[in-house]
Amino acid sequence: MIKNVDDYFDKGCGRCDRFATADCSTKRWDVGLKELRRICLLAGLNETAKWGHPCYMHAGRNIAILGALRNDFRLSFFQAALMKDPNGVLEKQGPNTQHADMIRFIDSGQVAEMESIILSYLQEAMSYAEAGIKPAKKKAQIELPTELVDAIASDPELAEAFAKLSSGRQRSYVINLNSAKKPETRIARIARFRNKILSGKGANER
Repeated sequence: MIKNVDDYFDKGCGRCDRFATADCSTKRWDVGLKELRRICLLAGLNETAKWGHPCYMHAGRNIAILGALRNDFRLSFFQAALMKDPNGVLEKQGPNTQHADMIRFIDSGQVAEMESIILSYLQEAMSYAEAGIKPAKKKAQIELPTELVDAIASDPELAEAFAKLSSGRQRSYVINLNSAKKPETRIARIARFRNKILSGKGANER
Protein backbone atom coordinates (compact mmCIF):
# COMPACT_ATOMS: atom_id res chain seq x y z
CA MET A 1 0.00 0.00 0.00
CA ILE A 2 1.13 3.55 -0.69
CA LYS A 3 2.37 5.67 2.20
CA ASN A 4 2.71 8.96 0.31
CA VAL A 5 -0.52 10.72 -0.67
CA ASP A 6 0.86 11.93 -4.00
CA ASP A 7 1.48 8.31 -4.98
CA TYR A 8 -2.25 7.62 -4.71
CA PHE A 9 -3.06 10.22 -7.36
CA ASP A 10 -0.13 9.14 -9.54
CA LYS A 11 -0.28 5.35 -9.20
CA GLY A 12 -3.24 4.21 -7.07
CA CYS A 13 -3.60 2.69 -3.61
CA GLY A 14 -1.25 -0.28 -4.10
CA ARG A 15 -3.80 -2.88 -2.99
CA CYS A 16 -4.06 -4.82 -6.25
CA ASP A 17 -2.10 -5.76 -9.36
CA ARG A 18 -3.58 -2.80 -11.27
CA PHE A 19 -1.37 -0.49 -9.19
CA ALA A 20 0.67 1.95 -11.30
CA THR A 21 -1.06 0.85 -14.52
CA ALA A 22 -3.43 2.63 -16.88
CA ASP A 23 -6.18 0.27 -15.66
CA CYS A 24 -6.07 1.55 -12.07
CA SER A 25 -9.41 3.00 -10.94
CA THR A 26 -7.70 6.20 -9.81
CA LYS A 27 -6.73 6.86 -13.44
CA ARG A 28 -10.34 6.65 -14.60
CA TRP A 29 -11.46 9.14 -11.96
CA ASP A 30 -8.31 11.26 -11.90
CA VAL A 31 -10.04 14.63 -12.41
CA GLY A 32 -12.77 14.01 -9.85
CA LEU A 33 -10.40 12.65 -7.19
CA LYS A 34 -8.11 15.64 -7.55
CA GLU A 35 -11.10 17.98 -7.25
CA LEU A 36 -12.11 16.24 -4.02
CA ARG A 37 -8.55 16.63 -2.77
CA ARG A 38 -8.65 20.35 -3.55
CA ILE A 39 -11.94 20.79 -1.69
CA CYS A 40 -10.71 18.86 1.36
CA LEU A 41 -7.60 21.02 1.54
CA LEU A 42 -9.69 24.16 0.97
CA ALA A 43 -11.76 23.15 4.01
CA GLY A 44 -8.58 23.26 6.09
CA LEU A 45 -8.21 19.52 6.60
CA ASN A 46 -4.85 17.86 7.17
CA GLU A 47 -3.98 15.34 4.47
CA THR A 48 -2.30 12.03 5.18
CA ALA A 49 -2.14 8.52 3.73
CA LYS A 50 -3.94 5.80 5.70
CA TRP A 51 -4.82 2.29 4.56
CA GLY A 52 -3.47 3.17 1.13
CA HIS A 53 -5.89 6.09 0.62
CA PRO A 54 -5.87 9.88 1.09
CA CYS A 55 -7.33 10.46 4.56
CA TYR A 56 -8.29 13.90 5.84
CA MET A 57 -8.05 14.79 9.52
CA HIS A 58 -9.00 17.61 11.86
CA ALA A 59 -8.59 18.12 15.60
CA GLY A 60 -6.89 14.75 15.90
CA ARG A 61 -9.76 12.81 14.32
CA ASN A 62 -10.28 11.14 10.95
CA ILE A 63 -12.89 13.14 9.05
CA ALA A 64 -13.11 11.70 5.54
CA ILE A 65 -11.31 9.42 3.12
CA LEU A 66 -11.22 9.09 -0.68
CA GLY A 67 -11.81 5.86 -2.56
CA ALA A 68 -12.10 4.76 -6.18
CA LEU A 69 -13.69 1.69 -7.74
CA ARG A 70 -14.20 0.78 -11.39
CA ASN A 71 -17.75 2.17 -11.53
CA ASP A 72 -17.54 5.09 -9.10
CA PHE A 73 -15.42 7.08 -6.70
CA ARG A 74 -16.44 8.38 -3.28
CA LEU A 75 -15.82 10.59 -0.31
CA SER A 76 -16.60 8.66 2.89
CA PHE A 77 -17.13 10.15 6.34
CA PHE A 78 -15.88 8.42 9.49
CA GLN A 79 -18.47 9.68 12.01
CA ALA A 80 -21.45 9.13 9.71
CA ALA A 81 -23.93 8.64 12.56
CA LEU A 82 -23.56 12.35 13.41
CA MET A 83 -24.12 13.69 9.91
CA LYS A 84 -27.45 15.41 9.29
CA ASP A 85 -27.42 15.11 5.46
CA PRO A 86 -29.84 18.00 4.68
CA ASN A 87 -29.23 17.56 0.94
CA GLY A 88 -29.85 13.81 0.95
CA VAL A 89 -26.55 13.02 -0.78
CA LEU A 90 -25.15 10.42 1.61
CA GLU A 91 -25.44 6.74 0.69
CA LYS A 92 -24.73 3.51 2.55
CA GLN A 93 -21.72 1.42 1.53
CA GLY A 94 -23.96 -1.65 1.43
CA PRO A 95 -27.36 -3.00 2.52
CA ASN A 96 -26.09 -3.96 5.97
CA THR A 97 -24.27 -0.71 6.64
CA GLN A 98 -25.82 1.01 9.64
CA HIS A 99 -25.41 4.63 8.51
CA ALA A 100 -25.22 6.43 5.17
CA ASP A 101 -21.59 7.51 5.14
CA MET A 102 -20.46 8.33 1.60
CA ILE A 103 -21.03 10.72 -1.26
CA ARG A 104 -20.74 8.61 -4.41
CA PHE A 105 -19.81 10.03 -7.80
CA ILE A 106 -20.21 8.43 -11.22
CA ASP A 107 -18.95 11.44 -13.17
CA SER A 108 -15.93 13.61 -12.33
CA GLY A 109 -17.91 16.72 -13.20
CA GLN A 110 -20.26 16.10 -10.28
CA VAL A 111 -17.61 17.18 -7.79
CA ALA A 112 -17.37 20.76 -9.02
CA GLU A 113 -21.17 20.98 -9.20
CA MET A 114 -21.43 19.84 -5.56
CA GLU A 115 -18.49 21.82 -4.17
CA SER A 116 -20.55 23.98 -1.80
CA ILE A 117 -22.43 20.94 -0.45
CA ILE A 118 -19.23 18.95 0.02
CA LEU A 119 -17.62 21.85 1.85
CA SER A 120 -20.60 22.24 4.17
CA TYR A 121 -20.57 18.52 5.01
CA LEU A 122 -16.84 18.59 5.71
CA GLN A 123 -17.26 21.65 7.91
CA GLU A 124 -20.06 19.94 9.81
CA ALA A 125 -17.86 16.88 10.44
CA MET A 126 -14.97 19.14 11.48
CA SER A 127 -17.19 20.94 13.99
CA TYR A 128 -17.97 17.64 15.72
CA ALA A 129 -14.26 16.85 15.93
CA GLU A 130 -13.51 20.28 17.41
CA ALA A 131 -16.26 19.84 20.03
CA GLY A 132 -15.19 16.29 20.83
CA ILE A 133 -18.64 14.97 19.91
CA LYS A 134 -18.87 11.28 19.07
CA PRO A 135 -21.85 9.14 18.03
CA ALA A 136 -23.76 7.49 20.86
CA LYS A 137 -22.87 3.84 21.06
CA LYS A 138 -25.77 1.57 20.19
CA LYS A 139 -26.01 -2.07 21.02
CA ALA A 140 -25.76 -3.86 17.73
CA GLN A 141 -26.38 -7.49 16.99
CA ILE A 142 -22.79 -7.72 15.81
CA GLU A 143 -20.34 -5.29 17.37
CA LEU A 144 -17.35 -4.92 15.07
CA PRO A 145 -13.82 -4.49 16.45
CA THR A 146 -12.46 -0.96 16.05
CA GLU A 147 -9.77 -2.16 13.64
CA LEU A 148 -12.41 -3.72 11.37
CA VAL A 149 -14.54 -0.57 11.50
CA ASP A 150 -11.51 1.49 10.44
CA ALA A 151 -10.62 -0.96 7.67
CA ILE A 152 -14.17 -0.89 6.28
CA ALA A 153 -14.31 2.92 6.44
CA SER A 154 -11.07 3.19 4.50
CA ASP A 155 -11.70 0.48 1.90
CA PRO A 156 -14.95 0.85 -0.12
CA GLU A 157 -14.51 -2.50 -1.87
CA LEU A 158 -14.04 -4.29 1.46
CA ALA A 159 -17.01 -2.42 2.94
CA GLU A 160 -19.35 -3.55 0.17
CA ALA A 161 -18.15 -7.15 0.33
CA PHE A 162 -18.42 -7.34 4.13
CA ALA A 163 -21.92 -5.83 4.04
CA LYS A 164 -23.03 -8.57 1.64
CA LEU A 165 -21.88 -11.38 3.96
CA SER A 166 -24.48 -13.26 5.98
CA SER A 167 -24.63 -12.34 9.67
CA GLY A 168 -23.05 -15.71 10.47
CA ARG A 169 -20.07 -15.07 8.22
CA GLN A 170 -19.68 -11.54 9.61
CA ARG A 171 -19.76 -12.97 13.13
CA SER A 172 -17.04 -15.48 12.23
CA TYR A 173 -14.65 -12.61 11.49
CA VAL A 174 -15.64 -10.72 14.64
CA ILE A 175 -15.00 -13.80 16.79
CA ASN A 176 -11.65 -14.44 15.12
CA LEU A 177 -10.50 -10.83 15.46
CA ASN A 178 -11.68 -10.50 19.06
CA SER A 179 -9.57 -13.52 19.97
CA ALA A 180 -6.44 -11.48 19.25
CA LYS A 181 -5.19 -9.46 22.21
CA LYS A 182 -3.11 -6.89 20.29
CA PRO A 183 -4.45 -4.31 17.78
CA GLU A 184 -1.51 -5.05 15.48
CA THR A 185 -2.53 -8.70 15.32
CA ARG A 186 -6.12 -7.77 14.47
CA ILE A 187 -4.92 -5.40 11.73
CA ALA A 188 -2.69 -8.12 10.26
CA ARG A 189 -5.57 -10.61 10.31
CA ILE A 190 -7.88 -8.17 8.51
CA ALA A 191 -5.29 -7.74 5.75
CA ARG A 192 -5.01 -11.53 5.49
CA PHE A 193 -8.80 -11.97 5.44
CA ARG A 194 -9.44 -9.31 2.78
CA ASN A 195 -9.45 -11.59 -0.28
CA LYS A 196 -11.62 -14.13 1.55
CA ILE A 197 -14.17 -11.43 2.42
CA LEU A 198 -14.18 -10.24 -1.19
CA SER A 199 -14.91 -13.84 -2.22
CA GLY A 200 -17.97 -13.92 0.06
CA LYS A 201 -16.51 -16.49 2.46
CA GLY A 202 -16.49 -16.70 6.25
CA ALA A 203 -13.34 -16.71 8.37
CA ASN A 204 -13.29 -20.50 8.65
CA GLU A 205 -14.15 -21.33 5.05
CA ARG A 206 -11.58 -22.39 2.50
